[in-house]
Amino acid sequence: MSLYTKEVTIEWGDCDEAGIVFYPNYFYWFDCTFQGLLRSRGLSQRDIRHKLKGVTPLVDVGAQFRSPGAYDDVITIEAGEIEWAERRFRVPYTVKCGDRLVATGHELRAWAQYTEDGGIKGASVPDEFKAYFK
Repeated sequence: MSLYTKEVTIEWGDCDEAGIVFYPNYFYWFDCTFQGLLRSRGLSQRDIRHKLKGVTPLVDVGAQFRSPGAYDDVITIEAGEIEWAERRFRVPYTVKCGDRLVATGHELRAWAQYTEDGGIKGASVPDEFKAYFK
């Protein structure tokens, strides 16, 4: 099940010397899709920080590339159902160009709270945050 979908037109500057997407761009697009998912639920990173007193740092990312994305392709990035753990959550992604599978990937994000000295410390994902995705 897709929680959020983002469409991206691949630009000339997104591509490498071979004319295909330079792979780090997929990780940027995953993050943009996550930020869009938050906004679609009435949240932003500022809201998470100020209302929920938290932050969602990345602790792991990954992707498997199935076919190349190229200049002028229009790709669709889908954020799938979030997988919850006590202190972390995993967001799976699927990237397609039409019906063609381009890539699959994920972001593993931790929940952390700000400390009095300005640092961050891991904490349990609050139910209030999870409720935005039900």
